[in-house]
Order: sequence, then C-alpha cells, then structure tokens
Amino acid sequence: MSEAYPDKTIIGLTGNIAVGKSLALAQLAALGAATIDADAVAHAVMRAGGPAYAPVLAAFGHGILGADGEIDRAALGAIVFADDAQLRRLEAISHPAIRQEIDRLIREAEADVVAIEAIKLLEGGLKNLVDAVWVVNASEARQLGRLLDQRGLTRAQAARRIALQNSQADKLRQAHVVIENEGDIEDLRAQVTRAWQKLTAEKNG
Repeated sequence: MSEAYPDKTIIGLTGNIAVGKSLALAQLAALGAATIDADAVAHAVMRAGGPAYAPVLAAFGHGILGADGEIDRAALGAIVFADDAQLRRLEAISHPAIRQEIDRLIREAEADVVAIEAIKLLEGGLKNLVDAVWVVNASEARQLGRLLDQRGLTRAQAARRIALQNSQADKLRQAHVVIENEGDIEDLRAQVTRAWQKLTAEKNG
C-alpha cells in the first residue's frame, strides 16, 4: 500500500489519448473501486471560483472565457495543443491544484481501492502516490479513429494531439498491468476484471 495512504491501495490508470482509459475506469468502478478522473478534476479546479481559474486567466487572457464567464475548454485547448510551451505553462499552473484535490478525494474515499485515471500520471508527482500502474494500450490507428469518430476533430487536429503525447512506450515499460484495447468493450472489461481479481487476491492474501 502507498505510504501516503496506508489504508488504501492506489491504482494509477494511464495511457495516451483515446486508448480507452475511461472505459477501464468505469469497469473498475463497477468492480468496487473508488475512481478519480484527473481530467474531470482539472475541469473543476478551473471553474469560476476554483483555485486555478484566476491564474489561468492571468496567463492566457480573457479571450478564453465563454459567455457564461467560465473558461472555454475548446478555446484554451486551441492555444495549448498548438504550442508545447503553452501546454507546459498550463500544466505548471493547474497541476498543483489538481494534485491537492486528488489528495482530498483519496482521503475521503470509502473504498479501500482507489483508481486514478490520469494521462500524465507517470510524468508528474502522481506516480509517487500509486501502488500499481495500469496502462491501457491501443494502436495509433485506433486512437486516430476514435478521435475522429467520438470527438469531432479534423484529421489534422487529431494527429496533432496524438503527436503531443508523451511516449506510450515509456508508459508501457513502467506498467504493472497492460490492458490491450484493440477489441470490443467486452474484451476490455474482461481484461480489467482479471487484473482486479489478481490485485484483490494478492491484497487479501
């Protein structure tokens, strides 16, 4: 168990864009894990009144605001996904607030297994919180197809977002569990269930 959370087992769920992390996280929730979506936490900390809202506005200007006064994620994304330096700038602002909120959610979780889905789990401080790294893997062709079909991106936009990702191979080298998402949803769920059963058997043994 994590030294930071001795009463809990922490799964770090990662993998690059459009590999199927959210589906794996949903299956872990169905199996009884408490789940944390780091991207949803990022949304929350950047909402009006959130700890990252004012710093992000100061960095990127009021042009990223929607009519409702909230940060327009598409407008912000258009800036940061077009420029690596701007993406790093956003992460330097938002990551400390995200980390603090994730810490709170872990401590308040009632389940003794907590799964954190984070695309940059291994590139930041979150990797130091987890007991096991689970990586969801898919081919670049699958990633591209999912981005085109599910997110309404152009082929150029989708290719750019894939290119901006850190190495999937590096993630795979650090994995304790690899979930291959080249088949259908039921296949992914079955793989997650097998890995869960092994983890709980080891934890209870």
